[in-house]
Amino acid sequence: MKTSKILGSAALASLLLALPAFAQDAAAPVVEEAAAVVDKGDVAWMLVSTMVVIVMTIPGLALFYGGLVRSKNILSVLTQVFLGFSMIAILWVAYGYSLAFAGPTEGGLSAFVGDFSKFFLSGVTLDSRAATFSAGFELPEMVFVVFQLTFACITSTLIVGGIAERMKFGALMAFLAIWFTFSYIPMAHMVWSGPGLLFGLGAYDFAGGTVVHINSGVAALVAAIVLGPRLGYMKEPIAPHNLVWTYVGAGLLWFGWFGFNAGSNLEANALTAVALINTVLAPAAAALAWALGEKITRGHASALGAVSGAVAGLVAITPAAGFAGVGGAIVLGAIAGIVCLWAVVNLKPMLKYDDSLDVFGIHGIGGIVGALGTAIVASPGLGGYPLGVAEEYSVTGQFMIQLTGVAIAIVWSGVVALVAMLIVKAIFGGARVAESSESDGLDLSSHGERAYN
Repeated sequence: MKTSKILGSAALASLLLALPAFAQDAAAPVVEEAAAVVDKGDVAWMLVSTMVVIVMTIPGLALFYGGLVRSKNILSVLTQVFLGFSMIAILWVAYGYSLAFAGPTEGGLSAFVGDFSKFFLSGVTLDSRAATFSAGFELPEMVFVVFQLTFACITSTLIVGGIAERMKFGALMAFLAIWFTFSYIPMAHMVWSGPGLLFGLGAYDFAGGTVVHINSGVAALVAAIVLGPRLGYMKEPIAPHNLVWTYVGAGLLWFGWFGFNAGSNLEANALTAVALINTVLAPAAAALAWALGEKITRGHASALGAVSGAVAGLVAITPAAGFAGVGGAIVLGAIAGIVCLWAVVNLKPMLKYDDSLDVFGIHGIGGIVGALGTAIVASPGLGGYPLGVAEEYSVTGQFMIQLTGVAIAIVWSGVVALVAMLIVKAIFGGARVAESSESDGLDLSSHGERAYN
């Protein structure tokens, strides 16, 4: 992106008087294009955002999930998140970034995926740049590459919560690699890349409501259904073994989400602060709403409910972080808290699927609430910050675009997850561990160690 400066007529006249020999070359105004700059403040903010999103995953997500499983399975969850992150990071630089953000600007499959022109970051140099959202400002491309790497990693590892305590480790890793390749990459391209289908339609997804949360939530649900429920599910209590770990993990998730949401502005400016304060207010409202809902329906407000509500609010505000005003963020968070509480407490038992750690109930459902709600809270009449001319913003029109994005994300991720599960079942002779291994716990049966000795 570049800015231009046109010399005024008075300055041009003075120049011609001083330099008559050049009068014949100065018949038209002189246009100078200022080169786009790389602001060191923006770079520093993006590097910090990248690092805190890594903390959000390791150890944040790992500890949040680890505390929710039984003590015999905590190491399995930590290992799945840790090594899943490591694998996706390498796949991202190998071909993920190229397929998501490189390639032709139109024609062919460009609406759905890029190409291999930046395979293993070919052409990403010290001098190559990535655009920001402001004319005249750019980022070093490598900064954009590594920031987007963290999104790919956490999205894939979110799925771990849906299949916790019963899936073979090798089968899980293979599933994540297949799903990342055929679901995460195309969704990221469709939503965030210029030639992408949903980008072209004008879908709003500031930091990943469809790309991250609906995408991973639906995949977790499909994988959980294909695997089948854990032994004893709905027959005996399967209680979290350490809610203190879950509380610590939730705090790290909330902290990391500032980089996730506010970092998605790609710059350090006033809109970054909007995204950041919304990332405080929405989860706060959701935690209170979930706790109040629990008190009314179950007679008590639990610690697990409070942190679950906060995560639901974080999920819901993700697509709206830079579009919502503070009032909209609070309302959106509160609605997500109530709806996700219903999904976890009522919907899951009613349909009898064993989404172990409620990835679909919180990330899938919360992502849908957030993606659709973005169309409403972005309205300038409600204090929002829509793209383009505020007076021309249509809530109804944007809602239909958001609904289209939600439908595509659900179908795309669901189909890819189903096919991926069928593939890994064929390769590994079944994706599920033996009953004896499940009874002993995956820490010992899959990894040969115990968390507590």
